Amino acid sequence: MMRRRPHLSQPLRGASAVAGRAPRVWAWATLGALLGLVAGLVTQAPAAWLAQAVARLSQDRVQLVDPQGTVWQGSALPVLAGPTGSRDASVLPARLHWRARPTWLGLRWQLQQPGHIEAPLQIDWQPGWGRQRIELQGAAGALGHWPAAWLAGLGAPLNTLRPGGELRLSSSGLRFESDAQGWRLEGQARVELLQFSSRLSSIEPLGSYQLLLAPQGDRRIALQLSTLDGALRLTGQGEIGAQGLRLRGEASAAPGQEAALNNLLNIIGRRDGALSRLSIG
Repeated sequence: MMRRRPHLSQPLRGASAVAGRAPRVWAWATLGALLGLVAGLVTQAPAAWLAQAVARLSQDRVQLVDPQGTVWQGSALPVLAGPTGSRDASVLPARLHWRARPTWLGLRWQLQQPGHIEAPLQIDWQPGWGRQRIELQGAAGALGHWPAAWLAGLGAPLNTLRPGGELRLSSSGLRFESDAQGWRLEGQARVELLQFSSRLSSIEPLGSYQLLLAPQGDRRIALQLSTLDGALRLTGQGEIGAQGLRLRGEASAAPGQEAALNNLLNIIGRRDGALSRLSIG
């Protein structure tokens, strides 16, 4: 009786299949690990990355100091600083808190700062091919309010004036769009300087003022300065464009305040009789 030889090809084919699957399993495991690492970096990106981006975009004029948390949820101390090489800087003790989440079109940030931004300030960022859009929305048009003394950190001439009072920012809808040619503003904004004072004058307060910002042309922002009330009267017009900020105006004293404001008028502009000609940029 003839014995049947054992069939060896089936086990060999099985071993070959296992050996063939091993590189694929390793490749999928490696890809999964890399995707997990990327997801971890994205979701846990440190707040310091956001602070670096803000400093770079503002040319170090706005800084986020002592950042804590992540890009998606964190806080920092906001600082205004002078131009490169300047020693001027001022910090607000109230921390700025943010929370971010992705949307269908981009990212949405909500900002709050105790005592300054009570209702969340919403910032929507929509990137695109060669362009991006940033929109600011606040509750009932109010974006925030801060002490005017904070502005002294920006350097001259604010560091000389040492302003006091309150700075308020409001807008019914403010949008910025950029493309290869630069930035364009949509909507209007109002900056109010209330109960303004200065170490250069003994009169306190000097007055309250407002600066209106509105689109002008394709790439320019028109500025309109006016006095709400007070001993120091300010008026002016200007624009923000490719060449930066430009403002021309006049300062004068209210009737009966000429003597008290004479020294201040000599400092803030070029004297022309009872007027002081203002020129910025």
